[in-house]
Amino acid sequence: MPDAALNEQIRRIAADHAGQPGGVLPALHAVQARLGHVPAEATAILAELFNLSRAEIHGVVGFYHDFRRTPPGRHVVKLCRAEACQSMGARGLEAHAKATTGIGFGATTDDGALTLEAVYCLGACAAAPAVMVDGEPVGRVDAARFDRIVAELRRTR
Repeated sequence: MPDAALNEQIRRIAADHAGQPGGVLPALHAVQARLGHVPAEATAILAELFNLSRAEIHGVVGFYHDFRRTPPGRHVVKLCRAEACQSMGARGLEAHAKATTGIGFGATTDDGALTLEAVYCLGACAAAPAVMVDGEPVGRVDAARFDRIVAELRRTR
């Protein structure tokens, strides 16, 4: 998509929120929902629309872990890093996930199949450790179950 077209699309998406107090967050969420991520071009556009500095917009995107700066893979797996999940083995699961996928948090596999992200509570403490796979929570995930999930995701396009 040419830069001018992308810029206009970002402007249209964010404009719905420009008159709202605190509209920056809803605008960023709307941009990400539509485009899959918050492209770098959005910083200047949102700064102008909300009369903020580029640094302020950049700071908001950087502060909230849910915002992506690059397009995600075809599938997104979020690993819970909250205390309940950690007490039930999430750190080991995290190490396994990073080793077997070859990527860290916020990265996408070379084939574009999988993006791995950290999340700080899924509200599934009783089923720890938990992950979210394409928006669906999955509980009691160990290394073997993680491998099965990833294998299934790679089969589905």
